[in-house]
Amino acid sequence: MSIDGHMKAIVINGCCKAEDLQVCEIPMPKVREGWVLVKIHAVGLNHSEAILRMYEADNDYISTPIVPGIECVGEIADASDSAFKKGDKVMALMGGMGRSFNGSYAEYAILPTKNVFKVDAELDWISLAAIPETYFTAYGSLVECLMLTADDTLLVRGATSTVGQAAIQLAKAIGATVIAASRRESSFEKLKRIGADYCIIDDGHIREQHLQVRPNKILELVGPKTLHDSLETVSKPGYVCNTGILGNQFTIEHFDPIKYIPNGVFLTGFFSNYPTQTAIDNMMELIIKGGIRPLYNKVFSLEEIAEAHKLLEFGGAGGKIILKMN
Repeated sequence: MSIDGHMKAIVINGCCKAEDLQVCEIPMPKVREGWVLVKIHAVGLNHSEAILRMYEADNDYISTPIVPGIECVGEIADASDSAFKKGDKVMALMGGMGRSFNGSYAEYAILPTKNVFKVDAELDWISLAAIPETYFTAYGSLVECLMLTADDTLLVRGATSTVGQAAIQLAKAIGATVIAASRRESSFEKLKRIGADYCIIDDGHIREQHLQVRPNKILELVGPKTLHDSLETVSKPGYVCNTGILGNQFTIEHFDPIKYIPNGVFLTGFFSNYPTQTAIDNMMELIIKGGIRPLYNKVFSLEEIAEAHKLLEFGGAGGKIILKMN
């Protein structure tokens, strides 16, 4: 933080290219009732932030100029009127961060108390930064929606994505059998290394494949593009949770649930915008007791934001990208 009450941050005023992103100095946010000031130590990057920069920032529903970033980890710098104490280790995610109000691409952020959660895990800041949105999305999909147990066989479509990899780790910690689906056989070794029991090629028509074991639960991260195939693949009674849109198809035209969803199959979906302290506590307990090592790949400084966003936009990181504050 600068001595004159300013801080380093990334600010966008509208849609722009990755190379247009640069560090600037803006005034430190002022604490107010119902919000806390967080000193940010590290930030996990998300594809939605690239979408914001490339396509959404010119829309009226985005409050520009805006500091992007939908998640972070850090410590309480000013607890305001909350039950937090200065120095508490916290993670924050969602609830409008980086869209309706300034997010986490900064040294400090003022955030709604309801979207800030205390964590007690003895993890370094980089490992902790790999968790919030990615692992919470995977956890909520598996536990809240699919109600996964050790007796289940889970198919993860989009398994090489950050949420897919986290889901494999969490599912194995629960004790389930895991089938990982990927478009590339070259991914199989890594998927098995993080816990997958079986790996299959996802050609979009898994229902036509002769699987060694058939899943009774499916985490659909590719989205509407392969959702119908997942509904036809799962055994009965079976559950399918649609969480992702990796296939870049966002809706299903002329959706008729009576004809679209097979008898004996239950379709659900997970929306990560409403985390709670209880859910975060339960997720962290599963991560710690399961001996899960949070997965990340590349680490950049705030000054390297343009390079980080190029990698985020074009892919190739092979895991979570982290911004580390100085």
